Amino acid sequence: MKAIVCSKYGTPDVLQFTEVEKPVPKDNEVLVNIRAASVNYGNLVLLKGEPFLARFAFGLLKPKHPIPGGDIAGRVEAVGREVKQFGPGDEVFGDLSGCGWGGFAEYAAVPERALALKPARLSFEEAAAVPMAGVTALQGLRNKGNIQTGQKVLIHGASGGVGTFAVQIAKAFGAEVTGVCSTRNVDTLRSLGADDVIDYTKEDFKKKTQQYDLILAVNGYQPLSAYKRALRPGGIFVHVGGSGAQLTETMVRGPWISLTGNRKMSSMLQRQSQSDLVFIKELLEAGSVKPVMDRSYTLSEVPEAFRYFAEGHAQGKVVITV
Repeated sequence: MKAIVCSKYGTPDVLQFTEVEKPVPKDNEVLVNIRAASVNYGNLVLLKGEPFLARFAFGLLKPKHPIPGGDIAGRVEAVGREVKQFGPGDEVFGDLSGCGWGGFAEYAAVPERALALKPARLSFEEAAAVPMAGVTALQGLRNKGNIQTGQKVLIHGASGGVGTFAVQIAKAFGAEVTGVCSTRNVDTLRSLGADDVIDYTKEDFKKKTQQYDLILAVNGYQPLSAYKRALRPGGIFVHVGGSGAQLTETMVRGPWISLTGNRKMSSMLQRQSQSDLVFIKELLEAGSVKPVMDRSYTLSEVPEAFRYFAEGHAQGKVVITV
């Protein structure tokens, strides 16, 4: 089968489009004929081996998972004898980040816990845009942020993959949502249901007087003190992506601020979860959430897709058609 292989850490130039052996599913695995995949921040970490601490999970000297790619959508070709939830012909989507990656390929052998049935109303490309970004947004808002109906929620970095899902999921929970983005994304956020939009090219977030019950920093780069000022007493700040400096500040200063004050500052790493993916699937089927896609590339064009994604200006998700 054709696949993208990463044999060493580096730039997108180290990625190779080549032939590899087609996987054989184990007893508890599903063999998926992958029709689409998508690019996420975790893919960049796996490619570059940065931050260095990530190498203790991904491989110290070289990637221990040579085929990158977490999000997939496709059709089940075969199942192991212990698989109960899926059968040949089922259309599925899922997140492989917790079970060896391998999404940038024509086939993957996947534990059934990593998959859910694909929403019938979505194309394979649309479905592949969902798992990691959608679940990250859900876990940040619900699990870490304890989102409640009627709360005022700020999404900083609202126009990217996670951000566009976060705006819609927060609205589905009944929150009043403000998104922060650039001028070109204002109309997109309003179309997704944002009640207010802050255009950071025209307004300085740090000078705003509005306070929020929950702030989700998807592409955070403001000082932690700025987010703290923007939180109401009892409010929660959740860092799910952005600059390494802000992540370090959140991890170092966040616990102290949380212990000594009346505002909680925390960071979060997304965890693969079938139940959360099913929750997102129900929102998709109900029409409460829809994926926003920026660009589509073929499997052989994955290096180019990585270069574009690394620029940090994608409007929604970058998708790979297999």
